Amino acid sequence: MSGGGEGGGQGSVEARLAELGLALPDVAPPVAAYVPAVVTGPYVYTSGQVPLVGGELRGAGKVGAEVSPEEAKELARICALNALAAVKSVAGSLDRVARVVKVVGFVASAPSFTGQPQVINGASELLGHVFGERGRHARSAVGVAVLPLDAPVEVEMQVELSDG
Repeated sequence: MSGGGEGGGQGSVEARLAELGLALPDVAPPVAAYVPAVVTGPYVYTSGQVPLVGGELRGAGKVGAEVSPEEAKELARICALNALAAVKSVAGSLDRVARVVKVVGFVASAPSFTGQPQVINGASELLGHVFGERGRHARSAVGVAVLPLDAPVEVEMQVELSDG
């Protein structure tokens, strides 16, 4: 499956998002002293993105307790969309993404929950659908006690940009 292609002007990745029934959100404003994304050399590093939709946290609590793994997987997908919005805010266009290099996902987990990789698949699968081979990435999925705002999931990513 191939996501946004070469050239084609602004928006071929966003057109692929639209084909998937998704829209790139506005960049979520920081909740502390940081910026949503930073460019250094050919790379963009995003800050951790929680599942904010329209400024509201979409879910709260621990996965495996108040939040089901299926719901958390969908929340990870929202986090990935927010991270893509942060990438676009500094890159100008998602069509400049040469590849997704690394995804790190944090899952606020009930003590006995061990399905963090399946939860973060929500982000990874979205990136694969959007970017095709360019969306295949290295990844960490980590269980934690609590996340900012009591979010169940947080995702950050690193992408490599092409010239242009």
